[in-house]
Amino acid sequence: MHAGKPAAESTPADPGKQFGKPAGGLRARLYAVIFESDTRAGRLFDLVLIAVILMSVAAVVLDSVEAVSANHGDALNVFEWMFTLLFTVEYMARLYCVRQPLRYATSFFGIIDLLSILPTYLAILLVPGAHVLADVRILRLLRIFRILKLTSYVAEYGRLNRALLASRRKIMIFLSVVMMLVLLLGTVMYVVEGPANGFTSIPTAVYWAITAVTTVGFGDIVPKTDLGRSISAIIMLLGWGILAVPTGIISSELSAQHSVERWARRRCDACGSEGHEPQARYCKDCGQRLTAGEAGNRQ
Repeated sequence: MHAGKPAAESTPADPGKQFGKPAGGLRARLYAVIFESDTRAGRLFDLVLIAVILMSVAAVVLDSVEAVSANHGDALNVFEWMFTLLFTVEYMARLYCVRQPLRYATSFFGIIDLLSILPTYLAILLVPGAHVLADVRILRLLRIFRILKLTSYVAEYGRLNRALLASRRKIMIFLSVVMMLVLLLGTVMYVVEGPANGFTSIPTAVYWAITAVTTVGFGDIVPKTDLGRSISAIIMLLGWGILAVPTGIISSELSAQHSVERWARRRCDACGSEGHEPQARYCKDCGQRLTAGEAGNRQ
């Protein structure tokens, strides 16, 4: 994996088109640093922000350890405010440097940016009395959403996201078939084993069927009859085959995404046009013959 925002050819949602890139001035320079990574300043901004995100998440994790929190709680609180202020400045800068700030604020990463700073501010608005201490702690734990900010700075996350979106219908159909299967198997086990052996209801039996199909097997409910054990063995063997299906679907889409990106990188030396198909011999815009080097991009 490499740090930095994905190149334009591998990102279907270009921030400049989605949120509006300023024409010039301070906002345009700030946009180039924050949303683009083809400059030294942009790459440095990405790397620094990744480091800050990781440190802030580490602080949240350490704060949940009672011994560490008791001994270093004040220091962690100071670090937390430092991180919150940095992320607040970053969030405001992102809204300032785009032409459509509301669209960014309501986008996935805009919401993640807001979630990364909102809990700290909400915590100080609540009077920490005995009855709200638990709520404040939950708000502080919501800071862990900052880890999701990393997904906008590693190109492979975007590729995986596009593969999941492209295969969502297949995955939903697969999950619906699995749910029908565990419902039927759970009902069968409820009839075979019955309440006397722990299968007190169909939902309980379905819960057991899910743990069996996924080969988890917590052991809190186990079949006692020979017929029930035989069915269980078949279900667990079936589970191995079921787990392979979504892996194949997603792997196929990842391969397709990689092929599309290779096509997008095919560039004509004469006019600079990109996006030529692998079998193309001539540029689709100027008609110039593609060189062997350009054809090599298809491999």
